[in-house]
Amino acid sequence: MDNSMPMLSCLLFLFLQCGFSSSNMDIFILAGQSNMAGRGGVKNGRFWDGNVPPECRSNPSILRLSASLQWEEAHEPLHLDIDLGKTCGVGPGLAFANEVLRIKGESVNMVMGLVPCAKGGTKIGEWSKGTSLYNELVRRAIESVKGNSGRTIRALLWYQGESDTVREEDAEGYSHNMEKFIMDLRSDLHLPNLLVIQVALASGEGKYIEKVRKGQLGLKLPNVKCVDAKGLPLKTDKLHLTTVSQVHLGMRLAHAYIASTTHHHHHQFINHSLTSYVTS
Repeated sequence: MDNSMPMLSCLLFLFLQCGFSSSNMDIFILAGQSNMAGRGGVKNGRFWDGNVPPECRSNPSILRLSASLQWEEAHEPLHLDIDLGKTCGVGPGLAFANEVLRIKGESVNMVMGLVPCAKGGTKIGEWSKGTSLYNELVRRAIESVKGNSGRTIRALLWYQGESDTVREEDAEGYSHNMEKFIMDLRSDLHLPNLLVIQVALASGEGKYIEKVRKGQLGLKLPNVKCVDAKGLPLKTDKLHLTTVSQVHLGMRLAHAYIASTTHHHHHQFINHSLTSYVTS
């Protein structure tokens, strides 16, 4: 009987938990609703076709924080153990990470950590300070850098708002609620300049899509960038992005991140509470 495979698995686990714990890691929080969690390739809302484009393939330099707060090599679907009760498929996260690595060059020994937090079908009000979703996001963000000064939260990638297009009051209040969410999150993470890259809606559950988009595109907070998903092909449900669209979105998010860091890399402060250096 060959005992080499269990031993290799054990060594890989130790490498991920110990080896990467001492490495520098750029961390990105992924939050919002179903199009961030990923529905690319999901058929009839129940079955994922398993198709992983080259841009979304696993890479030893890209890790994810699991639901049990363990670092592991990231793979699709990124939100499998996070967006429970839903069938997850391809989202923008791995395409984003692979594109950042491609642009920066993998020779720089860069490790990227993805922290999936998105939940399908959620309104912005369900992410307000004190809610279970907000508390879990903060908890996972803090855990991602805990006890290691080499880990740095670089940005929040946010794609949400489709559920706020049903009621006009929700759509009109979106901008205020989003601004409050960002300010609260920055305060609770002690990251006053945290980069937020939000996605402007490509679709919605209701008829007030343009009102939500106006709120998204009109946010005036500093260090908040917007990537527009409008025009990206949708699945037949007219709500979720296709796998190919998710790849394009991930690449757009990567380019927005690179452009932001290129202009702001010289401003640095230390976050004592989270024991990490943060570049704003």
